[in-house]
Amino acid sequence: MTDLPEVRGTLTLGREMAGLTWLRVGGPADVLFQPADVEDLSEFLKALPAGVPVFPMGVGSNLIVRDGGLRAVVIRLGRGFNGISVDGQRVTAGAAALDAHVARKAAEAGVDLTFLRTIPGSIGGAVKMNAGCYGTYTADVLVEARVVLRSGEIVTLTPDDLTFGYRQSDLPEGAVLVEAVFEGPEGDPAELQKRMDDQLAARDRSQPVKDRTAGSTFRNPAGFSSTGRADDTHDLKAWKVIDDAGLRGFAIGGAQMSEKHSNFMINTGGASAEDLETLGEHVRKKVYEATGLTLEWEIMRVGEPAPGRQHVPTFEPDPAKI
Repeated sequence: MTDLPEVRGTLTLGREMAGLTWLRVGGPADVLFQPADVEDLSEFLKALPAGVPVFPMGVGSNLIVRDGGLRAVVIRLGRGFNGISVDGQRVTAGAAALDAHVARKAAEAGVDLTFLRTIPGSIGGAVKMNAGCYGTYTADVLVEARVVLRSGEIVTLTPDDLTFGYRQSDLPEGAVLVEAVFEGPEGDPAELQKRMDDQLAARDRSQPVKDRTAGSTFRNPAGFSSTGRADDTHDLKAWKVIDDAGLRGFAIGGAQMSEKHSNFMINTGGASAEDLETLGEHVRKKVYEATGLTLEWEIMRVGEPAPGRQHVPTFEPDPAKI
């Protein structure tokens, strides 16, 4: 890729993505851009030809980049985008701030955003994916989000603009979320810290936190409202239907469904993106055959297969049997 706009941040050609994802897989991106600040990002996107694809990336906690890499400009926010400030019950966080850091900083100020403490990743991803835990979702506490559109225009979006759903939002294509404002309930700092400590202990007991994972592999089956909140009349869990299909611990190549939590896919060492995606599609097929349910990926998969390889086929239920 040539004739890239001048920037104050850092442009890297052919950057291997494996080192930037929690699963440690992924081929090279055409370009990696790490902007210095919002203005640098805005000017870059204004000057970048409209036909050049852009892929905003967080800390890679919920992502598989395929082995052939990304034919795009990957935008990854860093130090200029990780500030956290508290004013009353409102918490303003840069998109690169880690969810756990925001939860801790808020708790110290007596603001309850404790649900963020055990969610892997950064605030940008939490807003985009309407991340949630323990019955609270990002949509419940978001006041507004500051976004740089693909055109370079800087806008402020409300929850209504984002039309949150379960593990999703309608963030415009190519837009880069740079900051979010939350408003949480008041709480006693010591009690909030105790709650987070308990949540961490429970997570460590039930999830493979020391392995290479990308968090939950699949969304829980249908049973969530349009706001992203759980519907109590449906309590199916992805891990349960995976267990029922006999797939706890099942492996393909270096990819395995965790023995500790069967909705966590792990790279046991040396897995390719193709291994991971093939395993995921195998699980989707076998769960459908066992239960009639079609699991939907929670992990995002992007990019091209390795040279000479085909895309992993996506399992699709037989319409005649639905």
